[in-house]
Amino acid sequence: MKVGKGFPTERKELNRLTGPWFERGQSGRIRLHVMPTRRFKTYQFALYAGVPLSEEDVTRTALLPFVLRRGTASLPETRAFRERLDDLYGAGFGFDVMKRGDSQIVVFQLEVLQDRFAHGAGESLLEAGMRLLGEVVTQPALADGVFRSHYVETEKTTVRKRLEAIVNDKIRYAAERCIQEMCAGEAYRLNALGKIEDLPHLTPETLHAWYTEWLERASFDLYVTGDTSLEEVAALVPGAFRMPDGEPTVYSAPSACGSPDGVKTVVERMDVTQGKLNMGLRMGVRHADDDYPAALVYNGILGAYPHSKLFLNVRERASLAYYAASRYDGHKGILTIQSGIDIANFDRASAIIREQLDAMARGDISDLELEQTRAMITGQLRELTDSAQEMIGFHFNGVLSGRAREPEELIREVEAVTREDVVRVAGRVKLDTIYFLRDGKEE
Repeated sequence: MKVGKGFPTERKELNRLTGPWFERGQSGRIRLHVMPTRRFKTYQFALYAGVPLSEEDVTRTALLPFVLRRGTASLPETRAFRERLDDLYGAGFGFDVMKRGDSQIVVFQLEVLQDRFAHGAGESLLEAGMRLLGEVVTQPALADGVFRSHYVETEKTTVRKRLEAIVNDKIRYAAERCIQEMCAGEAYRLNALGKIEDLPHLTPETLHAWYTEWLERASFDLYVTGDTSLEEVAALVPGAFRMPDGEPTVYSAPSACGSPDGVKTVVERMDVTQGKLNMGLRMGVRHADDDYPAALVYNGILGAYPHSKLFLNVRERASLAYYAASRYDGHKGILTIQSGIDIANFDRASAIIREQLDAMARGDISDLELEQTRAMITGQLRELTDSAQEMIGFHFNGVLSGRAREPEELIREVEAVTREDVVRVAGRVKLDTIYFLRDGKEE
């Protein structure tokens, strides 16, 4: 076990806001991040496993956690696995598949009651939780050396239904299509759940072969919060996770966002009654950049909050949109705008949205907009310290980007953002794609 020097083992004097922060270490191929704290009644485990987004791997990577959650070597039946969670005082287990920058990341989460609240448990719940999580990921239920065919076929159907459901959710569908058009030549265009057309070709044999390779290639980060220590966690990991030998792999920086050669407009027709107007913009400011706090404020003033320009000018004053908001992806360095409009209002709504972008670039930002936005962002950062899961997610963003910030540090940076900083970021924002989902009627 290696203990990193970047964080001291005692953080008693850090500050009143965050209390203890994460201690870092390593066990084989797994990076360890442990927050010793007595603030919560449960141990929170989270294992992040990330690989580069790719056409070939995206669907089989997405399918893996669905199959792994069905059972383990010692608990091969799904019912037995769920009963084991009940035995651990109703432990909660879940997973997610997500896209962050140009990486596809699977995260497994387990929440278990802390030992000091489980009188007479008869076993260490920290150790039991670690052992169960390790078995889910590295000792799955197999038949003849490969995944159980029934589990694979059932979960292929689950993934297919989730992908099909995106089409029925027109807000999400329009957001996905805008990204696909904007990033047509980039891995970022891929959905984290993969592609429907790939599913029929996945078999227990091919999926298990990829699983073995995935264990060797993925970047693994294990988080544990609770009344424990880095040394205690590190001692449990080798017996719980049967990983291939080697050192942890690191995440690659996302591909650079080029400047668009012009604005691409895509109109798609479906059976809809409300138009979905989405815009994709290249910003080029990412999580690790010095301008990241200013980019957060830029997005907040533009469209992230009820006081933002898009909400007030497009939805409230002009009454052109049922909703209007912006979203900033700090890992990829892009910004997207989503709005729901009457189909006949496409030209007017597009013009007013572009007016808000121009206003940001001119520095047409009031003191009130700046103050409210900084207060909203810093308030959210303070709130995340009330949740172990939120703090884990925040910290992992730093691992993924290569620049770790503590909440208090980012709060200070956001509070220091000036109008000039926001205008500087606005000068880097370039409209790339306009996507409009409308009905099938002719003009």
